[in-house]
Amino acid sequence: MQAPRNTFKRRLAAGEVLNGFWLSLASPVASEALSLAGFDWLLFDGEHAPVDVAGIQPLLQAAATGTAAAVVRPAWNDKVLIKRLLDIGAQTLLVPFVQTADEAAAAVSASRYPPHGVRGVAGATRASRYGLTDDYFAVANQEICVLVQVETGEALARLEEIAAVEGVDGVFIGPSDLAASMGHLGRPGHPEVQQALEDAARRIAATGKAPGILATNAADARRYLGWGYRFVAAGVDLGVMVGGARSMLQAVRAAD
Repeated sequence: MQAPRNTFKRRLAAGEVLNGFWLSLASPVASEALSLAGFDWLLFDGEHAPVDVAGIQPLLQAAATGTAAAVVRPAWNDKVLIKRLLDIGAQTLLVPFVQTADEAAAAVSASRYPPHGVRGVAGATRASRYGLTDDYFAVANQEICVLVQVETGEALARLEEIAAVEGVDGVFIGPSDLAASMGHLGRPGHPEVQQALEDAARRIAATGKAPGILATNAADARRYLGWGYRFVAAGVDLGVMVGGARSMLQAVRAAD
C-alpha cells in the first residue's frame, strides 16, 4: 500500500487556481457535506475554532469522502502541534502568525523528518495508514505542503524574506489581522488595507511562491483572484450558515 500523495501541493506548484472554503463549525457532518460540494480545498481551523487536535481527526476522516483537499491550521507555529496534526493525516498546513524568515524555517523544520527537520517519528499513525504503507517514511517529507500566514504590517515588510524560505510552498495573507495591525480593526475593506493586499499578491508571486487569502463573500474572492491570488477561500461555513438563515427569516417575514 502506498502513502497518500499531496495533490494540493502538486496543483499549487503547477500554477493552478484553487478555490476553497473555510470551516470553523468543527462538525464532521459539515466537513463531509462540503467535501462533496466541488471545492478544491477546505480549511479546518484549529486556531480560532473550538476544536483541538483530537477533534480535527474526525473532520479529516469525514472530508476524505469527497474530492476537496484538506488544509489544517494549527493553533500556533509549534513543533508539537505540527507533529500531532501530521500524524493524524494532515498533509497541508497553514501556519499562523509567521513574522520572520526564521519562524517560517521553523515551521518547515517541524514538518520534516530528520535530517531535514525535527519531526518526531511514530509508526502506526493515520498518516502512514496505521503502519500499512510501504513508503511513508520515504515520501513523507516531499508530500508535506507548508503555507505560512502573514498577518501584520511587520511581517508584510519582510514578505520576500519569508517567501524565500526553502520548503515554504505558499504565503497566505490574513486580511482581518492585517487590518488590525494597520490601525483598521474590523475594517479589512479599508482602501489602505485593500491596497496592501493587492500589493502583497504581486510581491508573493514575484518570489515564485503561491499567494493565498481568505475572502468572506464571492465578490471579494473574485477581486482577489483578479489580483493574482491562487488559493482563495471564498467564505466561512458559520458566516454562510448564519447569513443564509437570516435571509430566509427576512423572506418569511416579508411575506406576512
